[in-house]
Amino acid sequence: MGFWDKLRGELVDIVEWLDSSHDTLVWRFPRYNNEIKYGARLVVREGQAAVFVDQGKVADVFGPGMYELHTANLPILSTLKGWKYGFESPFKAEVYFLSTRQFTDLKWGTMNPIMLRDAEFGPMRLRAFGTYAIKVADPAKVIREIAGTDAHFTTDQITEQLRNIVVSRFADVLGESKIPVLDLASNYNELGEFIRMSIGPEFAEYGLALTKILVENISLPPAVEEAMDKRTSMGVVGNLGQYTQFQVANSIPDAAKNPGGLAAAGAGLGVGLGMGGVMADAMRGGMSAGGGQAPPPIPGASAWFVAIDGRQTGPFDNQTLQGQIKAGRVTRETLVWKQGLAQWTKADQQAELTPHFTQTPPPPIPPSA
Repeated sequence: MGFWDKLRGELVDIVEWLDSSHDTLVWRFPRYNNEIKYGARLVVREGQAAVFVDQGKVADVFGPGMYELHTANLPILSTLKGWKYGFESPFKAEVYFLSTRQFTDLKWGTMNPIMLRDAEFGPMRLRAFGTYAIKVADPAKVIREIAGTDAHFTTDQITEQLRNIVVSRFADVLGESKIPVLDLASNYNELGEFIRMSIGPEFAEYGLALTKILVENISLPPAVEEAMDKRTSMGVVGNLGQYTQFQVANSIPDAAKNPGGLAAAGAGLGVGLGMGGVMADAMRGGMSAGGGQAPPPIPGASAWFVAIDGRQTGPFDNQTLQGQIKAGRVTRETLVWKQGLAQWTKADQQAELTPHFTQTPPPPIPPSA
């Protein structure tokens, strides 16, 4: 450094820091040979702290305010120097300014999925991310533990380590919380606050305070999310038989515009009603009373669907349908359908069912008056 730089350093008697950055944590005040004139003015603004270091040891810490540097304001430094006659000439000391404002929107996230066991879905892999905020709580400790003699220390130089702490503790807290996966979204605030309280002491070891941690999202693997979407869709559809009828009914106007469309629509309606009924019955009670699966229909046997009271019932084989006829629940006018029929027809129009009606006894003759 030249003569004029040395002279300018001797003449300047204001020690201050004007920070235009958004990520500077520690900044060392530049001075030729670290010499500061006796009686110089120290300006520490709001959101700042100044730390004097002498021969590698932290001497004095100043909060916001304006100070005239003399023995009364530098008791520890005076003791370290052992000066008996005051500061009549420039003294040597390093001055570090620290930003004590909050550093917000620092990112954290899991690089690898977190493995945990969910009570409803079993083993799960989760990913999570969010933001956190920190501030300097102990300026002297920040100098000792992380900044050292770095003339310009930024948050980028410490956030990687802090992120690792957050992610590690988050995985531990999430596993111990036993919160069901489907209820995690309603507990983001509670998780964030619990993590902040849990890892606050670890941040304090660096002289920092963890002021806020936010959980923005906890996501499932894509395959699991797709399966849950399908499960949700089934719940929205509800009654599968009615949904099938609704879909077929919506197709009738389009089918009517094509030759043979109505016949095809009628066949589709019958098939849709049949399939809807079969699937709905299977979903309601496809298991037998003994806990096993219900046996399939006998190959080659007719499976009749019957409209009773405006509702589709069945399928029934010939023997079961004969019992329905004898019981009077199925009459000649009852609409029936089976595979191969283009549309629903009256029961007495089917050759297979006509013999059952001829055997039905006539209604009793009322007694004469």
